[in-house]
Amino acid sequence: MSDMGIPSASGQSPRKDRAIVAFDFDGTLTIRDSFTEFLRWRAGRGGWALGLVRLAPAVATYARDRDRGRIKAASVREFLQGTPRAQLEAEAERFAERIWDRFMRPDALAVWNDWGAKGAHRVIVTASPETTVAPFARRLAAEALLGTPLVFDADDRVTGAFASPNCRGEEKVRRLRAVYGEDVRLAAAYGDTSGDTEMLAIADEPGFRVFTAHP
Repeated sequence: MSDMGIPSASGQSPRKDRAIVAFDFDGTLTIRDSFTEFLRWRAGRGGWALGLVRLAPAVATYARDRDRGRIKAASVREFLQGTPRAQLEAEAERFAERIWDRFMRPDALAVWNDWGAKGAHRVIVTASPETTVAPFARRLAAEALLGTPLVFDADDRVTGAFASPNCRGEEKVRRLRAVYGEDVRLAAAYGDTSGDTEMLAIADEPGFRVFTAHP
């Protein structure tokens, strides 16, 4: 189980006869990137503006190397480093409660619920930190959550590093295989960016940018 009560990479695999359906989170189940919105909400207008100024060198580096993992880690260091785990989890919970009604795509939720009614094992596979997505996963009654895990130090505070590579592209497939086996085949998968291509390729029903509705 993850720290937030959602099965993650250490969770148990579903029954062999149970369909596995994978959903990207940001832009697929939601209307935009959840981690950026969370950081903006948490920092407040002034803190967000100041943080962006301080991130300018990292943004310039990203413009050259397009390393999403590196720019995300820089954002974590700027906005979250030193935050106690319990505080971050509580803030993530409040954020999900406040933004849910205006953030989740109704057509994506309908498909999510339909797969649930069919008895599918539904897993969210996201590049966002597991800690910030976990409150949404709980509200969705997700069977599993695979994201980019944050590193916490001996005092249980955010260090600014990640415990695994950024969960996008081939890393999404690697994480799925680590949980469900090397021969995992998805009944369906849904995503909205090039970072979902590899995951969609192992699905019988790949859905690319099929959800467009706004709350």
